[in-house]
Amino acid sequence: MESRKPEAQTLDLSPPSRSGWLERIFKLSVHGTTVKTELIAGLTTFITMAYIIFVNPNIMADAGIDHGAAFVATCIAAALGCLLMGLYANWPVGLAPGMGLNAFFTYTVVGTMGYNWETALGAVFISGVLFMFLTLSRVREWLLNSIPVSLRFAMGAGVGLFLGLIGLKTAGIVVDSPATLIRLGSLREPGPLLAAVCFLMIAVLSYHRVFGAILISIIAVTLAGWGLGLVHYNGVMSTPPSLAPTWMAMDVAGVFNISMISVVLAFLFVHMFDTAGTLMGVAQRAGLVKADGKIENLSRALKADSASSVFGAMVGVPPVTSYVESAAGVAAGGRTGLTAVTVGVLFIAAMFFAPLAGMIPAYATAGALIYVAMLMMGGMAHIEWDELTESIPAIVTAIMMPLTFSVADGIALGFITYVVLKAGTGKHKEVSVSLWVLCAIFIAKFIFL
Repeated sequence: MESRKPEAQTLDLSPPSRSGWLERIFKLSVHGTTVKTELIAGLTTFITMAYIIFVNPNIMADAGIDHGAAFVATCIAAALGCLLMGLYANWPVGLAPGMGLNAFFTYTVVGTMGYNWETALGAVFISGVLFMFLTLSRVREWLLNSIPVSLRFAMGAGVGLFLGLIGLKTAGIVVDSPATLIRLGSLREPGPLLAAVCFLMIAVLSYHRVFGAILISIIAVTLAGWGLGLVHYNGVMSTPPSLAPTWMAMDVAGVFNISMISVVLAFLFVHMFDTAGTLMGVAQRAGLVKADGKIENLSRALKADSASSVFGAMVGVPPVTSYVESAAGVAAGGRTGLTAVTVGVLFIAAMFFAPLAGMIPAYATAGALIYVAMLMMGGMAHIEWDELTESIPAIVTAIMMPLTFSVADGIALGFITYVVLKAGTGKHKEVSVSLWVLCAIFIAKFIFL
């Protein structure tokens, strides 16, 4: 019997296939990324977003919510949103309670309109459910397309102005005046001075693209306050505070009031347009736009965002939304949901740093509010300034939010101005059916409420 020679072994020089569970879940190789790159991108996004765990509890506390519970709720809501976005939509986007929306929640719905924070949470819940309904149906696209582009940009800018005024007021940089309503506060006081330093420090560091500019500035100003005896050391880590004060505390029944319609619509519109703009911007940078122009898993990303707001209301925070700071993680190489999951895990870990969060003074977070406000106002650059029927309603929308101290009233006045100007100049065909309906609702609100 003839013996067979062993076959020559060939050397396989092809790279090993990644068949691990992370590859199966996030399709890393398809998106041209690695686990290490995604983890670094997640850390980058978290550091650029981490200021929210200091800022949001301070704003929520002004509404009467327990600071410790608000801190834990912020971390949990952000973590849930990030995990949902990463595992369901496979997008490298971080989520957390929305800046501007939290100010509207506290200073307008609770502070000016006089509702308790439980009812305000109920409004957040209802708006989140409506957002989910719109996302699951074609109504979302119809509504997005029916609202004029100028008003969409104006809403974001107006929320920025509103947030900036709150930051200036919180810091004491502007104060009330019987003669002129507001005036410049005393910059000799340490609070206003340190808030101004924080804002300028963030702006300078951001210009130089310093990693975590907002977080660094908040901590630096807090340390300065500690050195001046204005901040007391309470420790760094501890067991997370109880979530009991805010868990399922929302009052949904209290929302079914005619005067709350504008509040729910304000939460819905600002959240919806802010989310759409953020997700589309991040999708472009992350290479999620296909050759035919369609965005990969956009519907899932919108569903994850809207569902996060519903969960957020349950734990006790304003609408949870996608953060534009996610672009920092994308710039660091983040391309899949593993980036978002990393952010979510870091938010969970942040719950154990409650003493540190409690030490952050209001003037430090005020500096961050003012800076974020400046960024949000950039949308005004996209308005058609030469077309008065577009620019005037946009200006009314943006200006009236801080002047009335209400996002809802600013939106209402802007929409009414838009419809009246278009109708009065013979351009009524440019007004959508939904806009006519909303205009009628807003007019009825001002007349009867």
